[in-house]
Amino acid sequence: MLALITGATSGIGKAIAWELSRRGWKLILTGRNEQQLKRLQQTLPVQTEIIALDLAEDRAPFMLYDFCKDKRVDMLVNNAGFGVFGAFTQTDLEQELELIEVNIRALHILTKLFLRDFCRRDSGYILNVASSAGFLTGPLFSSYYASKNYVLRLSLAIAEELRHAKSRVSISVLCPGPVDTAFNDRAGVRFRVKALTPQRVAKEAVIGTLTRKLLIVPGLSIRLGLCAAKLLPECVLSRISYYLQAAKQK
Repeated sequence: MLALITGATSGIGKAIAWELSRRGWKLILTGRNEQQLKRLQQTLPVQTEIIALDLAEDRAPFMLYDFCKDKRVDMLVNNAGFGVFGAFTQTDLEQELELIEVNIRALHILTKLFLRDFCRRDSGYILNVASSAGFLTGPLFSSYYASKNYVLRLSLAIAEELRHAKSRVSISVLCPGPVDTAFNDRAGVRFRVKALTPQRVAKEAVIGTLTRKLLIVPGLSIRLGLCAAKLLPECVLSRISYYLQAAKQK
C-alpha cells in the first residue's frame, strides 16, 4: 500500500508518515524543504520517495500528480496548510493569497485528480486535514477559518456523492483542535489551552481513515465544545471566537 502525504516535513504530516510506516505503508512525501524531506526519508523504516514542491505555486499540484499518477497511490493525505493571524484589514494580502493557494486550491486539485483515479478502480482513501475551525467563524483568523470551512464542506459533499454512487472509495476529514506543531510559530500565535501531540492526532487520523470514518475529531473536550457550539446563535459564537483568538496573540 502506498500513501502520498503533503506537508510532510513537520507536525501532523510528519506524524502521519511515521504512523503509516509502522503499519508497513510505502510513502511519497512532499513539502517545501528538501533537506528536511531527505532527513525524514533516511529515518523512516519503509520505502519512501520524496519530491520538494511549494504547493502555493501555480503548477505544483499538477506536477505532484504527474509524479505520482503511475505509482498506484492508495491513500492521499492533504495535510499542507498554514494560517495568517490578525484583523482582516491589517493582514498581508500576499500571505492570504498564498494561504488560499495551499489550503484550498492545491487541496481541491489533488482531491479531484486522485479521486477520479480512485473511483475508476473503486478503491482508495482520501484524508483531508481541516480543523475544528472548519465548524466555526474565526475573527482575527478569518482566512484560515474560512479555508478550513471549505475543506470540511467539500469533503462532506464528496462523501455523500460517493455514498450515493455506492463507491468503495473513502474520504475522511480530520478536524483537530489545538495541536503542538510549528503551525503556531508561522501564524504568530500561542494556544492558551493544552494542545494535543501530533502523534496522538496522527494515530486517530490513520485509524479513522482506515476504518472509513467520515469526521475525525480528536480529543473529548473538542468534541464536547463543538456539540455545545451548535446550541448558540452565530453572532454569539463569533463574539466568543473573537476573544479566544485575541488571547492567542504572542
